[in-house]
Amino acid sequence: MADQEVTLMKGNEAIAHAAIRCGCDGYFGYPITPQSEVLETLAEQKPWETTGMVVLQAESEVSSINMVYGGAGCGKKVMTSSSSPGVSLMQEGISYLAGAELPCLVVNVSRGGPGLGTIQPSQADYFQSCKGGGHGDYRLIVLAPSSVQEMADFVDLAFELAFKYRNPAMILTDGVIGQMMEKIVLPPFKPRRTEEEIIKQCPWAATGRLKTRKPNVITSLELDPSVMEEINIRLQNKYKVIEEKEVRYEEFMLEDAEYAIVAFGSAARIGKKAIEMARAEGIKVGLLRPITLWPFPTKEVAALGKRVKGILSLEINAGQMVEDIRLAVECKIPVEHYGRLGGIIPAPDEVVDALKRMM
Repeated sequence: MADQEVTLMKGNEAIAHAAIRCGCDGYFGYPITPQSEVLETLAEQKPWETTGMVVLQAESEVSSINMVYGGAGCGKKVMTSSSSPGVSLMQEGISYLAGAELPCLVVNVSRGGPGLGTIQPSQADYFQSCKGGGHGDYRLIVLAPSSVQEMADFVDLAFELAFKYRNPAMILTDGVIGQMMEKIVLPPFKPRRTEEEIIKQCPWAATGRLKTRKPNVITSLELDPSVMEEINIRLQNKYKVIEEKEVRYEEFMLEDAEYAIVAFGSAARIGKKAIEMARAEGIKVGLLRPITLWPFPTKEVAALGKRVKGILSLEINAGQMVEDIRLAVECKIPVEHYGRLGGIIPAPDEVVDALKRMM
């Protein structure tokens, strides 16, 4: 890292710069707090003059996700970003993308809700992102960064996984990570793929070149229920492969832990500070941070449940991930939730108090 250029920027800005550098073909989005800097930074950088990347502000979130659908159907590396209510408007299009098995990236810099809610940060979109959100039995690959560096790093990773499995991927973050500034190293530039490379890498894509093959039809529609069932079974088998191969997580001070905190994103940063404070008082506690919210590290949480006396699910919401933790440990140990609502961020001392209450 000493030989690389270190720069200071917001998480939202890091998303934009990383998109340009990883060879993204197109961004289609609509401004909404607290993620508007993604679109603003792209407009400021003018990548259409350097890499050829298309940047377009659509008239709505519905339009932007359908533009993503069109670009993804052509095998292009395309993305959008929004915040909670905006992602709600995109849910139908996201389901279409999943049903058509099209790779793309959706960034959700979440805020408090329900409804219009607040522009302050929240993690209350866990259900929306990790449980499908839209209609039908589909899954998104969901990455949860906890630093500005990971905001940049996960853009390329999300595209890599999306194309590997022909599945939409999401970076689920929040207003804390999106708005905070940290030192980061931006990824190196990757050239955008040529049309020939796209045709070779994405034989399923609708590229318009029909001289040597039959046209590819991009759709999520199938009127024959028996065929639709076969498609769904194939999708479910694909999801099982992703669950087996793509789980990512971080462990912190768990070697001798008697209690554990499970937290993702910005809550994990708070959890680490709370652990330092708790250990200063003699409480042996550690952290498991899911990096992939889906696939969720179920096996790792289950194994953790056999080593500790109790688990605290730390979330900036009313309790959503805690359900997956309880399913993983099968009610063999106490699993409690602690979180704040309305855009309020829990303080580390509050987390320590919550740990003491469950001891």
